[in-house]
Amino acid sequence: MMTRDLWSELLPKWPDSFWDDWMREPDQRKGRACIRPEVSRTSTFGEQGVSHGQFFKDHLRYIVMNKDPVDFEKLDLSYLQEDQYQKVFVEHVLSLPVLTTEEVFSNKRTELKEVQVHYLSGKDFTAVAKQLKIMSDLKAGMPRTAYKGIVSFIFNGRRVHLTKYPQWTGYL
Repeated sequence: MMTRDLWSELLPKWPDSFWDDWMREPDQRKGRACIRPEVSRTSTFGEQGVSHGQFFKDHLRYIVMNKDPVDFEKLDLSYLQEDQYQKVFVEHVLSLPVLTTEEVFSNKRTELKEVQVHYLSGKDFTAVAKQLKIMSDLKAGMPRTAYKGIVSFIFNGRRVHLTKYPQWTGYL
């Protein structure tokens, strides 16, 4: 979702394809960040399309639409306001135990249900992402689905936050 003002700004230059890559470019991003829902509201229609199934077999075929109705009007969503979300989310991630990629991959420390794993550079992010079987692409130095350098996902039933913090100073 985006505001009417943001849509008015982006509409005249909206690309015909690969809009998700385009949105990660600095000219569109302008220091802004998108938060993403915990349950995806996107779907894919298979290997057909402009990307010719580039990520479908390894990643996109696993997208599952939410089937449980949510009455958002009854929820307090104030925590999604930028000032609150950034503070609470980043502080939460930084408070989590740090595991190595190998510990997560080999399912060590299973008592830890939520952890952070650090990456040091774009090259390091790509290597870690491939090992943990998440999308490893960077566009304009920004990992896919990143919020302020943090990519959150589930691996072997554990929530993992792949992060460049505490050294994060901006996208790579």
